[in-house]
Amino acid sequence: MIEKVLIANRGEIALRVLRACKELGIKTVAVHSTADADAMHVLLADESVCIGPPPARDSYLNISQIVAACEITGADAIHPGYGFLSENAKFAEILEAHNITFIGPTAAHIRTMGDKIEAKKTAKALGIPVVPGSKGAVTEDAEAVKIAHEIGFPVIIKASAGGGGRGMKIARTAEELPIALSTARSEAGAAFGDDAVYIEKYLEKPRHIEVQVLGDGAGNAIHLGERDCSLQRRHQKVWEEASSPALDDKARDKIGTIVANACAKLGYRGAGTIEFLYEDGEFYFIEMNTRLQVEHPITEAITGIDLVHEQLRIASGEGLSVRQEDVRFSGHAIECRINAEDPVNFTPSPGLITHFHTPGGLGIRVDSGVYSGYRIPPYYDSLIGKLIVHGRTRQECMMRLRRALDEFVVDGVRTTLPLFQRLIENEDIIEGNYNIHWLENFLAQVPKKEA
Repeated sequence: MIEKVLIANRGEIALRVLRACKELGIKTVAVHSTADADAMHVLLADESVCIGPPPARDSYLNISQIVAACEITGADAIHPGYGFLSENAKFAEILEAHNITFIGPTAAHIRTMGDKIEAKKTAKALGIPVVPGSKGAVTEDAEAVKIAHEIGFPVIIKASAGGGGRGMKIARTAEELPIALSTARSEAGAAFGDDAVYIEKYLEKPRHIEVQVLGDGAGNAIHLGERDCSLQRRHQKVWEEASSPALDDKARDKIGTIVANACAKLGYRGAGTIEFLYEDGEFYFIEMNTRLQVEHPITEAITGIDLVHEQLRIASGEGLSVRQEDVRFSGHAIECRINAEDPVNFTPSPGLITHFHTPGGLGIRVDSGVYSGYRIPPYYDSLIGKLIVHGRTRQECMMRLRRALDEFVVDGVRTTLPLFQRLIENEDIIEGNYNIHWLENFLAQVPKKEA
């Protein structure tokens, strides 16, 4: 087993990884910027190293400082969490060159799946269903028009190196296509330093379904079911469920088997998530995230399998702790992402938390790195916690979530808790009847004074 893990991240995910390491008897090293000196994971780690000033480029994205922290502390492995350097192939290669274990997939798999065009080609070759569209990057407007007419309007233009909705534009007619292409290229170039774009058929009312996988890197892989991440605002997930209200056991088993077999063929190592759009009973691949997902706890809730434990086992060369036939799904789980944001206009709300009280009871889990007296810095993502609720049925889960939201108290900063209290009373949400456009349509109709 790995002896000492450096956690190259911050916030709730850093604390999540630290707890898993402690449960396995692994020593921990927390790295932090000057703004995070009093962060929970820093206070609880066996050792801590300051790696720079607040801006992420000077600290959490500073590869040389992170490697130096490993050398200073003797850490033999790095867990990247999510975000920051978690899907940076160069980082994985540098760690390998320094004989430091990267708790994640190979650099080659990160690079392949990080390029949307190559990822789609790879998925198709592995037997994963894909959205109809261009075979690669589209460089000429005439070529784009031809492809769009072949697959049918509306179409969506996406940045090859993109994510988070940037470099993504919809064209509903041939007349709208040139400006959509130009805008997408400009946004992609500015955001990612790469203006390559590709075209896909635009699905009008799909759900966003993702399948959790684990691979041992030696040709064995399993799936742990799916999560429904359709409730999104500006392509950012807000509320996730496992299992999806839209799938039955047959559809679940079919797509899970396809994904697990594909990852086995790929020789994939570690935790990964393959994301789909799902409409009219069909799945369409959109991307693979080669890391732990923010919403991983709801999969843990319905399977009883600790995904970070599995990551550590795999990285240590011990392989998977379970076979596919050992995986059992139990009950229903929902995660709400609690952000330090104004619930009306969603602007960030950093500042001092004067009181922080989390709900408790059977089936309630809160992953958060904040506490009463903690000051949320203005430099990073606004996520301050995740409320995860599990019940024997979806109805029980929803009732438990309603109760937990009423108990959750965060004073001193504004949060998105009121949004979830509103959602839990909505008939569509109660019935599980929503798609990826539902939340933005809902927010557009809510008077701002009531949001």
